[in-house]
Amino acid sequence: MDARERLDGMRREVDAELGRLLAGDDSPLFAALRYAVLGGGKRFRPLLLLSTGEAFGSARTPLLPYACAVELVHAFSLVHDDLPALDNDDTRRGRPACHKAFGEGQALLAGDGLLALAFETIARAPSDGGGGARKDAALREIAAAAGVGGMVRGQWLDITLRPGETDEAAFLDLVRLKTGALIRASVATGAILAGASAAGLAAASEYGDAVGLAFQLRDDLADAGRTGSPSGLDALAFFGADGTRARLAAEVRRALTALDHAGIVFPELRFLAESLVREGAA
Repeated sequence: MDARERLDGMRREVDAELGRLLAGDDSPLFAALRYAVLGGGKRFRPLLLLSTGEAFGSARTPLLPYACAVELVHAFSLVHDDLPALDNDDTRRGRPACHKAFGEGQALLAGDGLLALAFETIARAPSDGGGGARKDAALREIAAAAGVGGMVRGQWLDITLRPGETDEAAFLDLVRLKTGALIRASVATGAILAGASAAGLAAASEYGDAVGLAFQLRDDLADAGRTGSPSGLDALAFFGADGTRARLAAEVRRALTALDHAGIVFPELRFLAESLVREGAA
């Protein structure tokens, strides 16, 4: 079984657990939650968390609630980002955005519900043996990435920065917060839950930081000529298409170098990083 097949198996486990968490009832509220989460998605962040945890020796089962939690946080961010007051996107993954399908009020509440459910899922996760401290650290990592020092701040920058008033450093800071923070936290959380050493956690965080930036560069290449960003900022505006591809490749090399220097041999982590280059070159 190769890395792609193993990742497909992880994805199926995540999807099954997300379905269980969102079974809820037949109300319009739960219909909106399921619409936002179960209507597609590559589960990139959960796969990073599971792969990192397993790379550091953890079994998959105790990682699964946290993998689902980061996907719920991600889904919350997409529901809210699509709203007219923020990114103002009418579609998501080839379907009407949540607020188009259910109305703005219900979409706001669905996003709120997904964020709360993410942390409820973590709170209910078992912490066997000496895992309580790891659970607390993982909770702090994900909360920090989701909050005012992470994704929320990144979205705030995106609605306040303007082309012509923003330099490259400010743009990259926006990317590291709005997109990169949760990706980095997914990797770091997997390492934390597996009990990685300080050096291992540092290497995982470096990998996650590079992959987070590469992920946005890949997205900007895919969306060339179109931006849903309120600021109108994207990588191509700063670096051009060729420069963005070069930076994408450099970030993926940085991610893989972090793994190599730490002696982390796990094909799934390499596959996930390298997939960004393949997709960015398409």
